[in-house]
Amino acid sequence: MTSHDLPRGMIRATVTTGTHEGYMPGFGNDFETEALPGALPQGMNSPQKCNYGLYGEQLSGTAFTANPPERTWCYRIRPSVKHSARYHKIALPYWKSAPNVNDDVTSLGQYRWDPVPHSGEKLTWLTGMRTITTAGDVNTQVGMASHIYLVTESMKDAYFFSADSELLVVPQEGRLRFATELGILDVEPKEIAIIPRGLVYRVELLEGPARGFVCENYGQKFELPGRGPIGANCMANPRDFKAPVAAFEDREVPSTVTIKWCGQFHETRIDQSPLDVVAWHGNYTPYKYDMRNYCPVGAILFDHPDPSIFTVLTAPSGVPGTANIDFVLFRERWMVAENTFRPPWYHKNIMSELMGNIYGQYDAKPQGFVPGGMSLHNMMLPHGPDRQAFEGASNAELGPEKLDNTMSFMFETRFPQHLTEFAAKEAPMQEEYIEVWNQLEKKFDGTPGLK
Repeated sequence: MTSHDLPRGMIRATVTTGTHEGYMPGFGNDFETEALPGALPQGMNSPQKCNYGLYGEQLSGTAFTANPPERTWCYRIRPSVKHSARYHKIALPYWKSAPNVNDDVTSLGQYRWDPVPHSGEKLTWLTGMRTITTAGDVNTQVGMASHIYLVTESMKDAYFFSADSELLVVPQEGRLRFATELGILDVEPKEIAIIPRGLVYRVELLEGPARGFVCENYGQKFELPGRGPIGANCMANPRDFKAPVAAFEDREVPSTVTIKWCGQFHETRIDQSPLDVVAWHGNYTPYKYDMRNYCPVGAILFDHPDPSIFTVLTAPSGVPGTANIDFVLFRERWMVAENTFRPPWYHKNIMSELMGNIYGQYDAKPQGFVPGGMSLHNMMLPHGPDRQAFEGASNAELGPEKLDNTMSFMFETRFPQHLTEFAAKEAPMQEEYIEVWNQLEKKFDGTPGLK
């Protein structure tokens, strides 16, 4: 990305050794970057006077005493208190937070939706957010929400941050730019973006209309999963996550900042762009990740492993081994297991599973689960392959087979996911989805030794 590609008035750090196309590689690293030479203090965090007349300010993503702490020191044109005036409440009626239990909506069930269509309405990142499910409680910082976003235009002199949550963004069509306090992330389908709690940003439409999925994480930050016996390699490698280099705007123009706080939205008006961080160092940062770099691990002799083997990121809970959220990816891979039913098997699960299709065909649902679509299998409700998938997999000639041109994902959480009124009454729900299992036949014979 060259300088003329940047938003108006934005100055970005020069790309140096260790960076790639304006990004720095690594997950959880302590990065340092400056858009003007000498803007970043060396050997200390809070000098008596910062170069260029900048203000030093820390953004903390964890309590000070957390081990390890997650924080970033910012050196900015104005302190953040200058980007925050009196707030007044505003309504974003389609963006919901947990708890959101509606007596007129039944969340107990197996559900599937066609892609939420574009309506022709002008929608920004904020006005185009459509909540599908909520889980847990935003006030106690546990659980999550899942959303669909529809974006047809950029935010103009408007900015946003969430005090409630970290956002995991999964584009399905179109390209977005997240111009953040710490730099620029450009994301497109097959990539994801992670936007930390408390970080101010503006979303611009690079190519549209855009549609995608969002997992709003109320709990502990996403981290790489423990690999256990898998060891140090494969799955998502830390070096493939990219953090932005410093970029700043020095623009005095009437602007709005919207904050999401305890499930409510408030707006304040200021006289300048809040994206004025000239230099920063720390480990609390946004990321992007290209899911084409995900290296799946699977069975190479017999049986089908648990879907947890495909975890990209996990947000832990207070219960060891039970995630607040797992982000799981089902992408192209070879199937080689012998004498094995290769698609996901039938099961009931303590976790609730919201799936989305980015492109291609999901192997357990060859019909009806289309790109841009979603499904929800709530906790302890049985689900699995439809009849076509079962018969095909049960009778297939089992040679090495490439499962190609497919990318789906799952937001899995320990909490039940409650449907919003939009999901139940406005989104294009496939009312007949529950019937995909109706044609499963009784095959029991009772004859000893008969398969």
